[in-house]
Amino acid sequence: QVQLVESGGGLVQPGGSLRLSCAASRSVAVINVMGWYRQAPGKQRDVVATITNDGSPNVADSVKGRFTISRDNAKNTVFLQMNSLKPEDTAVYYCQCGYRGFDYWGQGTQVTVSS
Repeated sequence: QVQLVESGGGLVQPGGSLRLSCAASRSVAVINVMGWYRQAPGKQRDVVATITNDGSPNVADSVKGRFTISRDNAKNTVFLQMNSLKPEDTAVYYCQCGYRGFDYWGQGTQVTVSS
């Protein structure tokens, strides 16, 4: 079993930056792929970015060039650096991983981009 706890969300003005963190309850070095997803009100949950345990990232086109995913296996943590934030980035952001055939999700952290 894996517990994921997100942090770092909040209210930011357009053009601002936030850094989300996802702390895992077990070593992320044994977890092949970890990811960030987001869900805006009334919309489906969409993938934002994923990263393999060797550090290979994959970022959605909608955030490419603005968001960066990284992981620190020594700290069992995955990060999402979000720059040049737009109002349409407003959503609840969730951390996700698969482990031994099961999907695990964090509780989510709210990101609101508004002036």
